[in-house]
Amino acid sequence: MDLFAERKKVIVIMVLVVAFFLIVRLFYIQVIDNSYKLSAENNSKRIETIYAARGLIYDRNKQLLVYNQPAYDLMIAPFELKSFDSTALCELLDIDIKRLRSGIARVKIPKYRREPFIKQLSSETYAKLQEKLYKFPGFYVRSRTLRRYSREMAAHLMGYVGEVDEKIIAMNPYYVMGDYIGISGIEGYYEPFLRGEKGQKVLLVDVHGKVKGPYQGGRFDEDARVGKNFVCTIDSRLQGYGELLMKNYKGSIVAIEPSTGEILTLVSSPAYDPSLLVGRQRSVNYRKLETDTLEPLFNRALMANYPPGSTFKPVNALIGLQENVININTTFSCNLGFYAKGVSVGCHEHSSPLKLLQGIQNSCNSYYCNTLRRILEDPKYPSTTDAYNNWRNYVISFGFGTKLNSDFTNEIRGFVPPSSYYDRYYGEHGWSSLTVISLAIGQGELLMTPLQMANMTACIANRGKYFIPHIVRQIEGIDTLDRRFTTPHTVNIDTANFSIVVEGMYLAVNGGPGRTAGIAQLSNIAVCGKTGTAQNPQGTAHSVFIAFAPKDNPEIAISVYVEHGEWGASYAAPIASLMIEKYLTDSISPGRKWLETRMLSGNLLYAK
Repeated sequence: MDLFAERKKVIVIMVLVVAFFLIVRLFYIQVIDNSYKLSAENNSKRIETIYAARGLIYDRNKQLLVYNQPAYDLMIAPFELKSFDSTALCELLDIDIKRLRSGIARVKIPKYRREPFIKQLSSETYAKLQEKLYKFPGFYVRSRTLRRYSREMAAHLMGYVGEVDEKIIAMNPYYVMGDYIGISGIEGYYEPFLRGEKGQKVLLVDVHGKVKGPYQGGRFDEDARVGKNFVCTIDSRLQGYGELLMKNYKGSIVAIEPSTGEILTLVSSPAYDPSLLVGRQRSVNYRKLETDTLEPLFNRALMANYPPGSTFKPVNALIGLQENVININTTFSCNLGFYAKGVSVGCHEHSSPLKLLQGIQNSCNSYYCNTLRRILEDPKYPSTTDAYNNWRNYVISFGFGTKLNSDFTNEIRGFVPPSSYYDRYYGEHGWSSLTVISLAIGQGELLMTPLQMANMTACIANRGKYFIPHIVRQIEGIDTLDRRFTTPHTVNIDTANFSIVVEGMYLAVNGGPGRTAGIAQLSNIAVCGKTGTAQNPQGTAHSVFIAFAPKDNPEIAISVYVEHGEWGASYAAPIASLMIEKYLTDSISPGRKWLETRMLSGNLLYAK
């Protein structure tokens, strides 16, 4: 009996101990640990994202360029699906029964998750569907916005918006699958400002996922915050005109306001209608554009590497003046070219000998070959390599050979070869000024982008300083721009030397016999310019022209490249002069309409 009582006592104690631990554990779970409570709450609520409308984009004159249009995604809640008339739904959506069935099968797992079935329904389809949506249980519509454009232009500038992928999500956890993000241009670079902030609606649901109302009376709901409106620097009137002039040519136009660095227009041609990359046909259209042999997606203004040709001669003139190897009265002869120790560079027929101003006016190759030779053989430098490195530092200071750090995502560097480049090919001390003499006329290994050439032109117009080219003028709610856009960059060349080169560029357009850019002359505006013929190893040379106007207090600096246009005065100079006249006078004078007609009727799209 005592043994039985003893065992009973032990069992009671064990039961009490177990009960004690269970009570303690239950207390911990219910009072202290919130994880189970949160898990239960998560099973009873659903978070639906409210997408923010993107900010609007205006031009410098507050003309609306990009705005929003409503769009609708048809969603499926597989746990709410019931029998419905599949034929009627297919007719409304203009799809076949096979796609309907495959779409439903695709979203069956996970069971309680809502998935998009058809994205970006048109407003017309949505209107028809909305009236009859009650007939299709398990289907509902999620609203969002898509981009719309007031004019079919500036596609490379504006960029486009696309759906995020896993790589983007990994880099930025703000985004989830199904979100949209700016991919390129303004949309891409200024995405954090334009996108706004997503909101959310928290809904109470039952065990089958059916909505019972707002969770806790909407306590956790958040409104979406609309993106900031954006004023860009371009003049849409000038942009449209530039795209019209270039519609039958491959190449680019870049125009800059010298006093600010603001980009007035940036044309890359061939271009495309930006609305092609919006909506349900975006993927199809993108593939067509991507495979187009004219490469309309390629932004030539920022990404094309061209030799500058004779438009680079003013830079060599400035370096020669600063290094005191030439002056305004320095004279060189030209016998249809430059000849020295078996090296020759041809030139066109003109009067000879020439002083510096006439060397610019006539674009004499011999003059600049002699100038570069003096720069690189200057006895104050121990070697050609040292003199070359000094020359290269000047060139780099104009913004060449490096990214300008503009607010574009796809700007490239161009190429100004370092001395090591020639050491690798010719051996250290195995090359001389004559080895690289083609650099004198902007050929050889030099490669520059049209943006860099426009920036160089702005620097000359400003007599030695430039502001980083940029596309932003104002962002809603932000008082000041990034300091890098308002800080001037100076070139280590005296202002007086710039004045000499400016005079030479003025004579190239407005001088007498021998001027190479007379086609760009305007009756009431002092235009300063320089023609160029950029050699093309694949075929006909490119037509190039840089210019600014007016001569004093310039308001526009411009570079134009027309691929396979050969002479600068043939295509690039007329187009640049028409752009300048349009910007400064808002019209083309009757006496120059013939030139406009000639440019509009020309066609070099398929030239080689």
